[in-house]
Amino acid sequence: MKNFRRIFGYGQKLNLIIPWYIIFTIISVIFSAFNLALLIPFLDILFDKVNPEEILKIPESHLTVEYMLYLFKSNFIKIISENGKEAALVFICISITISVFATNLFRYLANVLSAKLRADTLKNLRMDIFNKVSLLHLGFFTNERKGDLIARVTNDVQEIETSILNSLKTLFQEPMKVIVYFVALFLISFKLTLFTVLILPVTGFLMAELIKRLRRQARDSQGSVGRIVNIFDELLSGMRVVKAFNAQGKMQDKMSKETNFYRKLSFSMSLKRELASPISEFLGVGIVIVILYYGTMLILNSDSEMAPAAFMSYLAFFSQIISPGKAFSTGISNLQKGLASAERVFETIDTKTEISNAPNAIKLEEFTKSIEFSNVSFSYDSEEVLREIDLTIEKGKMVALVGASGAGKSTLGDLIPRFYDVTSGSLLLDGVNIKEIDLNSLRHHIGIVTQESILFNDTVFENIAFGKAGATLEEVKEAARIANAEEFIENLENGYETLIGERGGRLSGGQRQRLSIARAVLKDPDILILDEATSALDSESERLVQDALSKLMKNRTSIVIAHRLSTIQHANEIIVLDRGKIVERGSHEKLLLENGIYKKLSTMQNIFIDAQ
Repeated sequence: MKNFRRIFGYGQKLNLIIPWYIIFTIISVIFSAFNLALLIPFLDILFDKVNPEEILKIPESHLTVEYMLYLFKSNFIKIISENGKEAALVFICISITISVFATNLFRYLANVLSAKLRADTLKNLRMDIFNKVSLLHLGFFTNERKGDLIARVTNDVQEIETSILNSLKTLFQEPMKVIVYFVALFLISFKLTLFTVLILPVTGFLMAELIKRLRRQARDSQGSVGRIVNIFDELLSGMRVVKAFNAQGKMQDKMSKETNFYRKLSFSMSLKRELASPISEFLGVGIVIVILYYGTMLILNSDSEMAPAAFMSYLAFFSQIISPGKAFSTGISNLQKGLASAERVFETIDTKTEISNAPNAIKLEEFTKSIEFSNVSFSYDSEEVLREIDLTIEKGKMVALVGASGAGKSTLGDLIPRFYDVTSGSLLLDGVNIKEIDLNSLRHHIGIVTQESILFNDTVFENIAFGKAGATLEEVKEAARIANAEEFIENLENGYETLIGERGGRLSGGQRQRLSIARAVLKDPDILILDEATSALDSESERLVQDALSKLMKNRTSIVIAHRLSTIQHANEIIVLDRGKIVERGSHEKLLLENGIYKKLSTMQNIFIDAQ
């Protein structure tokens, strides 16, 4: 139940809400029990069993249920003796009305607090998992399916609300009713209630077996939902490829297998969950029949102190126990799915954040000297990606990284903003180990433009101003002008307030890339990382983007990762990587004379261009 307590820990002002919730619930249940207790004097009047001359013994303590009953009975007898049975009947009816009103008033107040707790808990839980996911290192997202993560934030959190937070009433109010009603039953007949208690564990044993099986299946069920979301996400993201390769049938088969698995699991869970209610009801009715027989025998026994009116009230009280007992068993069964979801959510929240600030991290005020890779190696999942990299990038210089796919170019660039941490060696910024620099201040000085333009489903203005809080329209326009984006933006339907769609889908590839560059221009970083920023563009778009990049790189320290060697010929130094190691380095002219990998790549690209 650790996860159960942890979930409610997300509620704001929990220490204020829970006590009042408990108080209101207890008062509501007590008044509810009082409604049934009033049946006894009502039936006594009906059966003419009230003796106005009866003398009641005053209890010794005034803070007991017995004393409260004494007060009610003494007043009841007094009304009958002074005003007759009709007045006593009016008194009972008024008492029942007041009691019912109080029951519902305090039940409503308890439910309001429950709703407040539920809303706060869900909001805080969603924000916690969202914040945690946003802080996790990039390697985490390589291993995890995006659809499964989305399912945890949406479906699993929703399941927690349905199965756990909504069960607060079931798990507290219903047991409270059972406790209060059993107290009343003991007061009416200790002997009969003791007999009842001895035969109840049978129900508990059967329910425990059902719950154990439900818990295992619930976790498998939530995992299946994550896979379904992932398949659907893959379909939407890769719709062009799916249609181009006539692979709709393959995707449908994949979805069909997973949904069939979920259907079978869900049906099996429903069978067990729905079994909980009839089992508890059947056993409850069975117990009532046994009580009916045993209680009747007690009444027929001349030595018994139980009157018919008291026994009828006893049956009324016990019948009220069946309903909360049934609701409690059903709630416990439903709770298992919520607890399985909670395990998945907390599994993500508890994931270790591998990239974090060191204690007493240094804030980087400005970048003044150089970036230095000193014997840097990096491995990912036991696979060595970079090996013994020694490289110094002076401030204001342009360094290009080239090589075949998988050579480690992008990984080397990802080490600078600490998307990953080096496995061995050290990466220094102005002579300070990058792990000792505050992450936010480090990334504040770095701008990145990637091959895939990462844009958001928002306006042009918000996408350009994404990296700078409080940016003005004039600043955004100036950044767009430098990025050669001003003309096409002004021709859009709503200019800078135009919504560009998911991932900028309403724009062309060149337009999206120029917006990405404008975003980097507005940030005005000291260090610029360009990861194949023009490789996916046509010639005309490439010309415009390359011109924008040239303006952006001016007077900045630039690390350019490129396949097209024509874009990096003016680099201060070109680094050639092969299988994670630096194999060549120098200027464009020097590397061509060495007749190595760079010369080979250049020749192949020239042949390809001539062929076009």
